[in-house]
Amino acid sequence: MQIRADQLSSHLARGGLKPVYTLFGDEPLLAQEAADALRAAARAAGYSERQVFTVSGAHFDWSSVLGAAQSMGLFADQKLIEIRIPSGKPGKDGSAALQQYCEHLGEGLLTLVHLPKLDRLQQQSAWFQALDRAGAVLRVDPVERPALPNWIAQRLAAQGQKVQAGEAGQQALAFFADRVEGNLLAAHQELQKLSLLHPAGELSFEQIEAAVLDVARFDTYQLAPAVFSGQAARALRMLDGLKAEGEAAVPVHWMLASDLMALKRARDALCAGRPLPMALREARVWGDKERLFESLLPGLDDARLSHLIEAASTCDGVIKGLRRPDWPEDAWDALRRLVLMTLDVARAARAAGRRGASTAPQALALAPALGSGQ
Repeated sequence: MQIRADQLSSHLARGGLKPVYTLFGDEPLLAQEAADALRAAARAAGYSERQVFTVSGAHFDWSSVLGAAQSMGLFADQKLIEIRIPSGKPGKDGSAALQQYCEHLGEGLLTLVHLPKLDRLQQQSAWFQALDRAGAVLRVDPVERPALPNWIAQRLAAQGQKVQAGEAGQQALAFFADRVEGNLLAAHQELQKLSLLHPAGELSFEQIEAAVLDVARFDTYQLAPAVFSGQAARALRMLDGLKAEGEAAVPVHWMLASDLMALKRARDALCAGRPLPMALREARVWGDKERLFESLLPGLDDARLSHLIEAASTCDGVIKGLRRPDWPEDAWDALRRLVLMTLDVARAARAAGRRGASTAPQALALAPALGSGQ
């Protein structure tokens, strides 16, 4: 049984706890809040005893977990058992133990399993499927940038505060989101700070601007989507943030250059007559990136794209210590130039794609007349 993070409160309000809850994902704040809510529900339901096992290393003694689950006496208190697997990999023995554990769940036992983010293969494993069948699975994903203003507004409302109505309020939420993107734990702290600094009621932009620190954290994987979608200010802020966090320039360049090469492969396939879906598959482009490339490929200028690939190669040389004419010597300055060039090409491609789409109906309308010889 799958439960979304925002469904947990209503699930618990209905009563009737499942025997096993499995939490997985890479968002610490939401995972912590979900676990706290489950523990509170367990205490309210009479689970007064709690045991915690942390699986560390390949030689963990799973018999202790199985023994704890089977040690429930007739008059024993109800027990909460927490199993934490930080690596997300229980191993061969752990896989067998978890399946056995789920097959012999006793009365008066509630189990909470903590896991990090899991890939699709891990979610299809026998041990994970056994946990799923035995109870409920809760996936805790990061709050992405487009959803962050609404998330902040909901948290403000929960503490009796809100932003101004209209555009001013939306600007305040966008400002807040920019300051805390990728760092929900810090976002939570900034929200708590606002509740301490100001009474319940409406907050102005100036109050939020003065209180909220810039605690955003960025991931290398987020840069290319921001660049290709034309979010210039966000992309440059990410680049500065990655540099400030001590990220090496090499992996940042590699991620962007890899996506540029994939874009070039897909464009070449499209020019060779492949349909757009096939061109994307041949370029090994899937998921969110597939939708992003679909908006760029039809309007891309081949000469500008080839020039951009050459610029990525030049930037790679600069990062590795080579001096290039007309290019800055600093690796991060070179990356900034490559990002700006890519933003420019992406903007032109998107504009050309929109022009092509707008002229297509006119061409279709003219087709019958042209075909009739009039």
